[in-house]
Parts: sequence; structure tokens; C-alpha cells
Amino acid sequence: MIFSYNWLQSFFRKKLPPPRKLAELLTLHSFEVQEIEKRDKDFVLDLDVTPNRASDCFSHLGIAREISAIIPNSKFKIPNSRRRPKYSSASVKDLVEIEIENKNDCPRYCARIIQGVKIQASPKWLQERLIACGMQPINNVVDATNYVMLELGQPLHAFDLDKIDISNLKSQMPARIATRSVAGGSNLKKKIIVRRAKKGEKIEALDGKIYELNKDILVIADAKDPIAIAGIKGGRKAEITSETTNILIESANFNPHLIRQASKQLKLKTDASFRFEHGLDPNMAGIAIDRVAGLIQEIAGGKILKGKIDHYPNKVKPWRIYLNPKKVHSLLGVQIKEKEMKDILKRLGLTIKGKSRGYLIVEVPTFRRDLEIEEDLIEEIGRIFGYQKIKPIMPAIQITLPEKNLEIYWENKIKKLFKELKFCEVYNYSFIGKKDAVLYPKSQLVELENPISEEFQYLRPTLLINLLKNAKENLKYFSDFQIFEIGKVFRKERGKILEKRMLSGLITANSEEGFFYLKGLIDTILRKLGISDFYFDQYQQTPEDSLISFWHLNKSAEIKIANQEIGFLGEISLRILDHYHIKKRIYAFDIDFEKLLQFVNEEQEYIPISKYPSAVRDIAVLVPLNTKVAEVMNVIYRAGGKFLRDIDLFDIYVGENIPEGKKNLAFHLIFQAEDRTLQSEEIDRFMAKIIEEIEKNVEWEVRK
Repeated sequence: MIFSYNWLQSFFRKKLPPPRKLAELLTLHSFEVQEIEKRDKDFVLDLDVTPNRASDCFSHLGIAREISAIIPNSKFKIPNSRRRPKYSSASVKDLVEIEIENKNDCPRYCARIIQGVKIQASPKWLQERLIACGMQPINNVVDATNYVMLELGQPLHAFDLDKIDISNLKSQMPARIATRSVAGGSNLKKKIIVRRAKKGEKIEALDGKIYELNKDILVIADAKDPIAIAGIKGGRKAEITSETTNILIESANFNPHLIRQASKQLKLKTDASFRFEHGLDPNMAGIAIDRVAGLIQEIAGGKILKGKIDHYPNKVKPWRIYLNPKKVHSLLGVQIKEKEMKDILKRLGLTIKGKSRGYLIVEVPTFRRDLEIEEDLIEEIGRIFGYQKIKPIMPAIQITLPEKNLEIYWENKIKKLFKELKFCEVYNYSFIGKKDAVLYPKSQLVELENPISEEFQYLRPTLLINLLKNAKENLKYFSDFQIFEIGKVFRKERGKILEKRMLSGLITANSEEGFFYLKGLIDTILRKLGISDFYFDQYQQTPEDSLISFWHLNKSAEIKIANQEIGFLGEISLRILDHYHIKKRIYAFDIDFEKLLQFVNEEQEYIPISKYPSAVRDIAVLVPLNTKVAEVMNVIYRAGGKFLRDIDLFDIYVGENIPEGKKNLAFHLIFQAEDRTLQSEEIDRFMAKIIEEIEKNVEWEVRK
């Protein structure tokens, strides 16, 4: 909001600090000054006034009061007209009547009449101030209303009195009015009605546009038509022109919600609507109309009719707040003398009404609508005193660490492990659509009562569905990637909705080696989580699985820990891939996160790397095609003894020189001792024992 430095200076006898210094003070104590700009002989300050201060600081008067509070002994004064107003013997009530249909829509409405004005250009000093604040001068009457709005924060409007239609209620008019006329006016009363617009009613506004109104829009109307959109824009019908001689001035207070709503509907925002929609002090309406009447008479001549119409059924009065000086220190953390507190509050326009039981009785003027409770007053004291003066002091409290949340700890650790293995984490919606639901028994699905679309009709029963959709989209741009997700899944069972957290992910691959690669990744994750007694078992489809199994039956496995199944891994079946139009091999894992957390172990035994060399021997075993690699590896581990450190499957071969119905499994066997270098003869004995144990199975043969 723009404010003129010269205009602010007019509120003080004492010279204000230079513009930049004043901007610094305002930023420290009141509102941030975003910009300072020199315009001719003036400087303008662009202040970021907060919305809660609309009732006082959307005006030069309010900012001047703030400056007075910041700078002690600055002798702030409220401006008056340069000449004392002259009043006519005729009364405004003889010429106009006001009707308010709903006092909640318009808590206060004031009207004054000035006769015999001369419309012309405004004085130079007034034009300069309007231009400095970003307003274009129009004529002396309109400029005076805009000037007082910028000065006091109260929007005003002037109507051409002679263009307002008369009331039809002749029988209610006093006899004296019917027998005489006022110069330049009518011998019948004009009527102003503050009402809601009628359906389909229209108005041509001062901007030349025609606006269609409705019952949610408040208007100012005469006996026939709307003459203004209340609090927003005047109408052409009663516009002030060069021929205007008699004017009616309006100063009102409107319901801020109505003004905000109407401004939004009509897409019409003005300086007046901006102020009204934030809420104004109704008591300022009476002050502003007297101020503008005196100013108009000063620059446009004419006579002000005696009295004013003032509909103000529910007067807003100052309220009191009890302030405990000790609480000021408690909240601000600094000792401020009671005398200084009082001085600050007085400079802000508040009144100290005395003291009761240690509390200061503070009376709050109606223009400070933002002050409601004791803490509000303490904030005012703090900002004017200066927050920069308050020294930072560490609180004297015992700092204790929060209780460790193991679920969050392990979740973060698991995420970190996956990211170290080049996985990307994804976050998907917890919903699936109709096309996905065909993969699951309908009795197990949880359907939403009010889905926002068909794509979000059910709660997801597995994370894999949305992960496959992710894969489909990413395959448009990347040939290989690895993604994972931790999230809740939902399933209906025996009329109850069950939910649990799952850990799922997938990788893309070009061959069957993808299964072993993914198996190795899961193996690494489990070991880094301190789990040792895990193994991979043959996959068995259960009734809980989908109607169309997600897994390729011959290329999948169950993940087990201590003989308890915690999840699955394997290749996604071709039928599922076809359903999502995916043409690349996808290998995935699906782990019960809650079960996994039962086995994780933060304590791990440190085993130093042996300083003695390892020895590698290879062995090839012919086994039936349906033999699992894990079965052979388990036999080798049992027979290899404590020096067999690792087994690495490096080849599976079916083809030439291999008997029909058989496959060749080739392993690297790694032997190593911690205290010495193993001799070749020792390793030969270990290998002989391993071969002996393997060939106990008549269908297995070690190739020499």
C-alpha cells in the first residue's frame, strides 16, 4: 500500500526522520517497507500492511499514529479543514430519507447534503497527493472523497442529488416540505435504499460497464433503480458531472463478507472494496463524512445542510482488556517498566482507565479491532519497545531426547539401503481403478462410497499394481530402472477391513538372470538388517493371491525367515504384463513390512577380514531340471565345514553334452581360514567330502 512521505509529515509539527530512516523504523516496529520511490518533490513508501490492521492502518492517519508511537514526543495531530464549515438553515432530513433493509448488511449509514457546489479541477496540493498515491484526479468533489479515504481509511461516495428519484410516499411527507422548495432541489423527498439486488437487476457503473446483479450483492438504490454497488463502485445514473450543483455524500459501513463475495462474483476490485472487505471501524464513518463535507466546501464552495442522517442502531463502543505487567516480562523475556508500558499504549491511542488487583485496565478504541486479549497488548508493547532490544537467552529447561520410534528408524534405514542399491523410491495414490480390480477377487476389495473417478474406485490391495503402472510409464523413457515403495494396502476379510504396511519394488531385465540379480539384492538388504536365518523357498499360490497370479510359477520364490513367510519375489507373469501392455521382463518383490520389522536386529557382530588368502575351487553338478539351486547349495554348505566361506553360482547350462532332463549347475567354492593359509591337501579333503555328500543323491552327479 502506497503512502506519501509529505502527507505523513503533515500530521506532525516536528520534522520526521528522512524517508529511508523512517522506512527502517517502520520495518522494525510496524510493517515492512518494500520500496521507497522519489516522485517529484515527494517520496512514496510502499508498506506491506497486514490485513488485521485494515481498520486503522489502511490510511495515512493510521500510519501517522504508528510513527507517533515509534518516535516519542513527536506530537501527532489529526488534520482538520483549513476553514470552518458553514451550514445552511435547511435540514438534510427535509430533502432525503434513508431506508436500510437489513442492519446486518449495513451496520451504519451516514448521509450529508451540500447545495450549490461548483465542479472544477482540484487544487494543486490535493492533486499532487492523489497522484503520489497512485490515483488520478477527476474533479474537486470526487477527489475530495478519495483524499479523505486515503487520509482516514473510510471510503466515501458522492451522488448527484438531483438525479436521485424521489420517494413515492407523499402521504408520509411533512406538510411544510410540500409547501416549500429548497433552492436547486425538489419539493419532494429523495429516497436512498440500502438493499440486496433483485434477480436479473443490472447497473451501469462509472467504468462504463454493465454488471448483472443478484440477491447476494448489496446495492445503494433510489426509489426506482440501483445507483451504486455498495462498497465497490458507483453507478452512472447519479454520477457527478460538470453540471452537478447539489450532492449527497455517503459514508457507510458494510458487511465485509458481502463486499468480498460481491467483488469476487463481479470480478471488480476497487480501493473501496479492498478496505471494506477487510472490515472497518463503523465509528470512522461519522468522522469521515464531516471531514469530507468541510473539505468539499473549502474547494468547491456551496452550503452544507444542517445535520446529517445517521442510521447506527447498534453502536460499537470501546472495550476493556486487563493487562498483568508481570505477564509482559514472562512472555517477552525482558523487564519493561510499568510507566513505559503505559506510555507505549497511550501513544498507540489506547487509554489507561486505572488499575485493579495488579492489573492495568486498558480501554481499546474501536479502530483497533485486532486487539482482543491480553497477549495482543503484550505484542504491541513488545514491537514498539523493539524486539531488537530483547537479548536472546537460552531457556532454563531440561532438554530430553524423544523416545526412539523404532518403526520410523527402520523404515528410514531400509529406504537408505535400497537407495544405496540404486533403487528410486516412489509414492503412489492408495487407490486403484476398475481395470485393476479385475485382478483381485471382488470380495477382498475395499470399494469407496464416493470415489472421485473410476481410476480411484478401490483401495489398493497390493503395491504392485501401481508399481507396474509406474514401470509402464517409465519404459517410455528408460530401458532399465529399479523402483520401490513402502505403503499401506487394504483388504476385506470376513466383513472387516484389514490394513498393513508393505515393502514392494521391481526391476527391469532382459533375461532370466534378473531373478538372481533381484534375489541377490534382497539377500544384501536382509543381511544389512542383521537377519541371518533367512532362505528362499518354492512359491506356493494361496487363496489370498489374486485371481490372476502376479508371479511366474516357475520363476518365483517365497522369502522366509525362521520358517515364517514374510514375502515373495520373482518374475511377474506374462498375463499380468499383457494386462498392462508391458513388453519387457519385470522382476518384483512383495514383503510384509510389519513382519520384517519383527526380525531386524540393530546389533551386528564384527568379523575382521582375514589377512590370509582365500582359495577358490569350482564344482559342476548334473541335477534334474526341477531341482532347486538352494537344495544343492545347502548340501555343499553342510559338507564344506567352517572354512567354506561362500558359494557362488556362476552358470546354469542346458544343451549339448547334457543328458535330457538334466541341467548343469556350476559353482565357485571359496575357502578361507582366519588364522592360517589353507594347504591344498586340506582343501582337497573338503572337496572330497562335498562330492561324497552330493552323490548320496542318486539323481545328482558331480562332473569330473
